[in-house]
Amino acid sequence: MKKINIAFLFLVLLLQPVLSQQDPLSSQYMFNTLTYNPGVAGTSGMICATALNRQQWVGFKGAPSTTVFNVSAPVSLFGIKSGVGLVVESDNIGFDKDINLSASYSYLMDLGMGKLGIGLSLGMLNTTLTPTWVIPSGDTFTPASGDPLIPENKESYVAFDAGLGLYYKADKYYASLSVTHINGAKIKFSKGTPYVSRHYYLTGGYTLQLANPSLELIPSLFAFSDGKVAQITITSLVRYNKKVWGGVSYRAGDALIGIVGLELFNGIRLGYSYDFTISDMGKGSGGSHEFMVNYCFDMSLGKSQMKYKSIRFL
Repeated sequence: MKKINIAFLFLVLLLQPVLSQQDPLSSQYMFNTLTYNPGVAGTSGMICATALNRQQWVGFKGAPSTTVFNVSAPVSLFGIKSGVGLVVESDNIGFDKDINLSASYSYLMDLGMGKLGIGLSLGMLNTTLTPTWVIPSGDTFTPASGDPLIPENKESYVAFDAGLGLYYKADKYYASLSVTHINGAKIKFSKGTPYVSRHYYLTGGYTLQLANPSLELIPSLFAFSDGKVAQITITSLVRYNKKVWGGVSYRAGDALIGIVGLELFNGIRLGYSYDFTISDMGKGSGGSHEFMVNYCFDMSLGKSQMKYKSIRFL
């Protein structure tokens, strides 16, 4: 049974006429918002870059492996407050290797006590299949050549992709609503033409000051649906002195997650999470590891924040 690649399961799902290809998971979603919501670009008022690597279901051959890099910055285009961003994502699941590249633009406006970002992302999906089939002996097993939906050789296809998002950020809370793959890109393989289904995201979080002025409680929610299945993650983090944080998440029906992180003196934030898989996938895996690096800096870095006047210069 160990010879049967788990990727077969993912590939069977991938090649259905209606493709329900789920976007990569992220346990530290609060640092990875730009990947699924272009509206966040520029809302922090700083240049922010995030790199994330996730190794899911360690121990399974062909298990998901994801690397994401995104960067965003506030800009002023023709006097309009805006934000721009770039997302590069590599996602490998068994025979399926995807590279997703997208550029984001957000229109920023002050609303109430916070800032609203209305975003659009445009990019491309590059999907590559490199199948290596292991067919058990016996007359009851059908080789790949006998199935009209399963490819036998390496195939690659590039498709246009687009997404929309709304992101609202205030001093103590944020809320996010977005949809990815809004155009339902078609992947034209030699055997069948599945499409990438739309993915809907709803997230939000709040910062609560505890009795100890050095401690903050940060609960948050991450909800996802591709129109067929839905998944909810609830997170509670405690942050000390705005520099060190730790807490737990629960992804319904899938995993219990531990998260830790810290901010270094130079402003770089490091994070790590471990998923204790509670679904049936946990019986043969060593859980999931996720590493995160984030850095935000002011665009005026290196410039004097104060101006001085002298009576000698009038």
